[in-house]
Amino acid sequence: MCGIVGIFDLHGSGDIDRELLSRMNERQFHRGPDEGGLHVEAGVGLGHRRLSIIDLSSGQQPLLNEDGSVVVTYNGEIYNFPELSDELKAAGHIFKTHSDTEVIVHAWEEWGEKCVDRFRGMFAFAIWDRNQRTLFMARDRLGKKPLHYAVLPNGHLIFASELKALYVHPLLKKEIEPTAVEEYFAFGYVPDPKSIFKNIHKLPPAHSMALVQGEAKLEPKPYWDIPFAAGADISEAEAVEQLVERFRETVKIRMTSEVPLGAFLSGGVDSSGVVAMMAQLSDNPVNTCSIAFDNPKFNESEFAEMVADRCHTNHFVEKVDPDDFDLIDKLANIYDEPYADSSAMPTYRVCELAKKHVTVALSGDGADEYFSGYRRHRWHMNEEKVRSLLPYAIRGPLFGFLGKVYPKLDWAPQFLRAKTTFQALSRDSVSAYFHTVSVLSDDMRHKLFSPEFKKSLAGYNAVEVFRKHAADCPSDHPLSLIEYLDLKTYLVGDIHTKVDRASMANSLEVRAPLLDHELIEWVSGLNPDLKLNGQMGKYILKKALEPHLPNDVLYRNKMGFSVPLAEWFRGPLKQRVKESLLGESMRQCGIFNMDYVEHLVSQHQSGLRDYSASIWTLLMFDAFQRQVMQEAA
Repeated sequence: MCGIVGIFDLHGSGDIDRELLSRMNERQFHRGPDEGGLHVEAGVGLGHRRLSIIDLSSGQQPLLNEDGSVVVTYNGEIYNFPELSDELKAAGHIFKTHSDTEVIVHAWEEWGEKCVDRFRGMFAFAIWDRNQRTLFMARDRLGKKPLHYAVLPNGHLIFASELKALYVHPLLKKEIEPTAVEEYFAFGYVPDPKSIFKNIHKLPPAHSMALVQGEAKLEPKPYWDIPFAAGADISEAEAVEQLVERFRETVKIRMTSEVPLGAFLSGGVDSSGVVAMMAQLSDNPVNTCSIAFDNPKFNESEFAEMVADRCHTNHFVEKVDPDDFDLIDKLANIYDEPYADSSAMPTYRVCELAKKHVTVALSGDGADEYFSGYRRHRWHMNEEKVRSLLPYAIRGPLFGFLGKVYPKLDWAPQFLRAKTTFQALSRDSVSAYFHTVSVLSDDMRHKLFSPEFKKSLAGYNAVEVFRKHAADCPSDHPLSLIEYLDLKTYLVGDIHTKVDRASMANSLEVRAPLLDHELIEWVSGLNPDLKLNGQMGKYILKKALEPHLPNDVLYRNKMGFSVPLAEWFRGPLKQRVKESLLGESMRQCGIFNMDYVEHLVSQHQSGLRDYSASIWTLLMFDAFQRQVMQEAA
């Protein structure tokens, strides 16, 4: 895996500051510690940091075509590059390397902007074509690899894999985008295409952008979407057989590597399935890495050990300190903008462990989103049954009233915690699902923000992120809709961001076989009942893996990859929470109603309420202000 940067003169062929480009490039050294390269000519400069995986001796970047008129800087892996290379050679293209990078150059020459349709993999790249005076940028279909960009007052466009590289540029303005703050406190991350800053954007997944020098228009264009088109009417047995075959193939093409390769093994269904397929495809024992916790509520290591024994892997386990507080401030620097998924902490540690043994690790990411593996999918579909029975004219006022008067019983058994359910039943499907996934509810965000900050929002609500994607969803099935929303938002903004930054901070490449776009296209066409069957999520995936994994792994309750925040904030981090959330940086930024912040802290620390998710979200915003904003200032 690698890091890319660039400076492009939108208006002409002005000088590019090579030294500045070099400093931007080196800011991402961790993404590619093996080699670095620059290409600078009139009007354009491209930079690259390389983590060598394939064609170790001759895959340096930026890479040029035969006559030097086309040059690429690229981050990712094109898994079908051998087939594309043969096709391009047959068409007359001359290859100097055996890398997937050179395939991108010749694919651009052969197919132009449609080259992205031919790539199977994860990627973010920028191609400069001198003859066409065009800079072409693209990002993979599922958004596994990041690409940020901004336009500066001098007419230069700058881009990079990580925001920290853009922060190096002295002309970049760092002005907070209010709607991004609203979205952050709803989702726990800033969804694409926004960043936390007004003038910095993320190229959305499955989008490309062609910029012609002198007439450049910043218009990202989609080139793919998840079809959710009904496939062939097949039986459950046929679906199981085809799924195993497709799953094994997606794993196989991701095992190509000239450096040590292994896998994350959490003990959950998805990573265990990946390891099982790897073991069947490998002549040697697979290297697997797990972390363990002392707290049994968070510890899955016994299930990982069970899979490792069955698949005869070289299994590495490290126990993580349950009070791993040192990472909190480090995370702010890794993620560059507010990011509130606390599982980033164990994810960083498992990447740190994996790097001791391998350079490439396969993961089980992605299955929950499109096989309906989350509990919230089950809850939403149960609520949908109620919503379908009562017209909104009755349901809205009735459950809206119950949602207001019913107490919030965080301490009570699950069946008594009905307030959130009542609130969801009073809404339409999209806003109900938004309510379910929100870190802070609409009411909480309204109380959290200061009057001045709410004026800057001008009535904007983060639910619009969901509404925009819902309008594009090609299916009218309620389960497909929420899978689509997760694939467009949570997968990209949370999961991919978490794994990319945590792995790259450790110079580790992570590949996700279950996020192969051809596999997702096929699964999206299955009958939804094969994904969520009654109250069982990932039904067909579990059925397919029954011959390959123990039932104790397949059919146990989902645990997740979490840390004991509630206990931390009432115990060892009690004083730190007060100092951070009630300190000067929070008071002076003008965003927050400090009376409500104090309410959240006191109610949680007294044990009356569990506001751990809200407090963590605020802590990470404060860490961003103190570290990233000070550096960016």
